[in-house]
Amino acid sequence: MQLPILSIVIFFPLVGIVLLLFLDRKNHKVLKGVTLGLGLLEFLFSLPLWFRFNSQTPAMQFVERYAWFPSYGISYYVGVDGFSLLLIMLTTFLTPICVLATWEDIQHRVKEFMICLLALMSGMLGVFVALDLFLFYVFWEVMLIPMYLLIGVWGNPARRIYAAIKFFLFTMFGSLLMLVAILVLYFHYGKTTGTYTFDLLMMYGVAIPFHMQFWMFLAFGLAFAIKVPMFPFHTWLPDAHTEAPTVGSVILAAVLLKMGTYGFLRFNMPLFPQAAWHFVPLFSILALIGIVYGALVSMMQKDLKRLIAFSSVSHLGFVMLGLFTFTMPGVQGGIIQMINHGLSTGALFLIVGMIYERRHTRMIADFGGLSTPMPIFAAIFMVVSLSSIGLPGLNGFVGEFLILLGTFRTNVVYATVAATGVIFAACYMLWMFQRVMFGEVTNEKNRNLKDLSWREIAIFAPLLLFIVWIGVYPNTFLNKTKATTENFLAMMDKAKASQTAVSQGFKGEAR
Repeated sequence: MQLPILSIVIFFPLVGIVLLLFLDRKNHKVLKGVTLGLGLLEFLFSLPLWFRFNSQTPAMQFVERYAWFPSYGISYYVGVDGFSLLLIMLTTFLTPICVLATWEDIQHRVKEFMICLLALMSGMLGVFVALDLFLFYVFWEVMLIPMYLLIGVWGNPARRIYAAIKFFLFTMFGSLLMLVAILVLYFHYGKTTGTYTFDLLMMYGVAIPFHMQFWMFLAFGLAFAIKVPMFPFHTWLPDAHTEAPTVGSVILAAVLLKMGTYGFLRFNMPLFPQAAWHFVPLFSILALIGIVYGALVSMMQKDLKRLIAFSSVSHLGFVMLGLFTFTMPGVQGGIIQMINHGLSTGALFLIVGMIYERRHTRMIADFGGLSTPMPIFAAIFMVVSLSSIGLPGLNGFVGEFLILLGTFRTNVVYATVAATGVIFAACYMLWMFQRVMFGEVTNEKNRNLKDLSWREIAIFAPLLLFIVWIGVYPNTFLNKTKATTENFLAMMDKAKASQTAVSQGFKGEAR
């Protein structure tokens, strides 16, 4: 393709921002309508990536490369493979849905909100396609600002500033350590090869001593672990989710958290493969703690939003466990589970937002019997809850099954502990659904609640379509990642032999 489709997808939201600057800030319907149109166009522009993607090759596709600061080896270098394709499509797919969800929710500073939303989309897409480490870091940092504003300006007035600052400080701390590691990697590659570059794919092949891999893996890994978030770096997430506006929570859960898991796949593991094998026990155990801890804490929550927020810690623990199995089902399960979590948890936050619009409370005790006045809402809520639990036939089952399959191949104990997370998920999700939707209507404020409007049904329709599609026929999506995953695992298997030799050498020296 001669058309620079990736650049169009990345920067079209910024063009939309320029258009919004000329619109009347008082006309909220026009602002939202234009942004919705921009979101739909963004999704349409991304469709050629899906339909023209060659699933048979692990090579980067739709590559664009232009010199940026050539004297320092910095270039505008972007491309797509099986790891990034699904995340790009998830981001563009959710953009118009998020705009549609703001129709009743956002009523002040609408123009600024839409500008932040579009800027955030551009930054997230840039992270998923950047193949130059400097360019990646720029997109990674730029993305923080609009998310910080979404939480701090449009969040819950009581604690939004606290949540926004906590989100920013946690992420910035990890980012600074990652920047140091990027510079160390840059100078090491230059001294080793005589060429100073930030080209990620060129750095994949350079020999890095194990002691350097050890510390750089931790530096990159901390930034990504905070973003996932993994236990014990998760404490910013419940506050950010709880205080953010509904759309902010959806984007945070569906896309932003995946930047952490994607970072491990794209950067940590292939750049430092020996260190990755070395840290398999540590990261697997942290993932297992996250699975069980997130589920148990979810059971104790009285606030619907905090319950779903802690469930993300558990679900993303499954993703990390799958990635660190370094098996075909484990890694593919981790990738598809990123998408599943985006669809199911994003839908759950939309559900909570719609309840909050009607009742202005998120406390579980304030509800009960909502299925009587809101039968359509109850049906959608049930399907989404079952998908989050992992019911066969829905998307969540596919990811969890593949992850457990990959984990059983490598460590039966890990897989057994992880399986308890599925049981706990059924407990807290079904208990929450029962308390909110069933029983008698004991609170008169719930008796005459309006069921979903056509606009709200339109929000859920595409989400439910893909929840069922992935559950019934996951090969549509798994095939896109197969070649890339096989190439990634071949790279990791090659490094395992040398890592074993290094470990044995260290043991010999210790004796």
